[in-house]
Amino acid sequence: MPIPSHLTPADIDAFGAQVEAIRNEVMADRGERDARYIRRLLTIHRCLEIGGRLGIYASLALLPQWGHALASWALFWPVMVLGVLTLGAAKILENMEIGHNVLHAQWDWLRDPEIQSGRWEWDHVCPSDQWKHAHNVKHHTWTNVLGKDADVAGYGLLRMFSGQRWKPFNLGNPLWALLLAIFFEWGIAIQELELGRVIKGRMKWSVLRPMLLRTRAKIWRQMRKDYLLYPLLAGPFFFYVAGANAVANIVRNLWTYLIIFCGHFPMDVHVFTKAEVENETRAHWYVRQLLGSCNISGGKLFHIMSGNLSHQIEHHLFPDMPSNRYGEVAPRVRALCEQYRLPYHTGSLTRQFGTTVLRILRMSFPGYSPYLDSAPPPRAPRTRATTESTTPA
Repeated sequence: MPIPSHLTPADIDAFGAQVEAIRNEVMADRGERDARYIRRLLTIHRCLEIGGRLGIYASLALLPQWGHALASWALFWPVMVLGVLTLGAAKILENMEIGHNVLHAQWDWLRDPEIQSGRWEWDHVCPSDQWKHAHNVKHHTWTNVLGKDADVAGYGLLRMFSGQRWKPFNLGNPLWALLLAIFFEWGIAIQELELGRVIKGRMKWSVLRPMLLRTRAKIWRQMRKDYLLYPLLAGPFFFYVAGANAVANIVRNLWTYLIIFCGHFPMDVHVFTKAEVENETRAHWYVRQLLGSCNISGGKLFHIMSGNLSHQIEHHLFPDMPSNRYGEVAPRVRALCEQYRLPYHTGSLTRQFGTTVLRILRMSFPGYSPYLDSAPPPRAPRTRATTESTTPA
């Protein structure tokens, strides 16, 4: 979808200037309260991880042995489940609100070596440096541009928009979506490798090999931690702990998938062609970020556990702004949208997930969906032509 036709070039420039003013004001105001926020989260994450792992180990003492009463199982399962969910929550917090935002350089200004974007390695099978290139550079620069943004193409696995060519493989959209949700971190790691380009001869093996070696090394570190070292501490209960860690990882994967898909794929989002973003100015880039994103309503805890990606619009407008500020600037962004008659897509988690599932199901089949992908309006004229201005804030 092109830029809405009711906006004149002057309107677009004015909108971009006001968005930029919001960003500059917040970035100049960063200070001690922001530092307290991220350091408190780091402490909470450590406590959750330690508590979750201790809970898993504590449950092992409640395992019924031969001759013990069956009632022992009634104690084992609640403690085990609590331990797994606590560990899963720790992994969610580390990936979403800490790791994702650290890797966006949101906290580099603190000059704290623990949370520098160039040094952070997260609890994930995808190496952080490879993820930063695919996410920060490709996705945030080319948000929702078909043929440029791999995320909008269902992470290279799903058909999510009518503008994507349909293939018989897409009949499996619901199954592929479920598998992607369960193994989401693995899907991201594989996506970054762009194996399809090698298969099609568009990228040489010599280019892929260093990335593949880094990914293999990172996978080994993750597997060794969750499925070897921690389980070995349990002795004869090795497989109980390995299984519990696997479930905690799946809990994290499912939640991450849910939040990310609900911010990118509900029925309101707009997609763009390469031609529509040619000679894009900075102000046009801001409008595209707005049109290609959806927010999710919720409370404070929900926003924290979503990595504040429930404020997906604000995140795409201000990817390097500390995430704890998104809730503050959201009303101002929404007021700007009302002023310029631009849509501000937001809704409950149930609503956003429901329309995302509808999209996954509908795009399993060929054809155009006017309900999900409305016909684009006439394209607005443009003035300034600078390709350099397409990079994110």
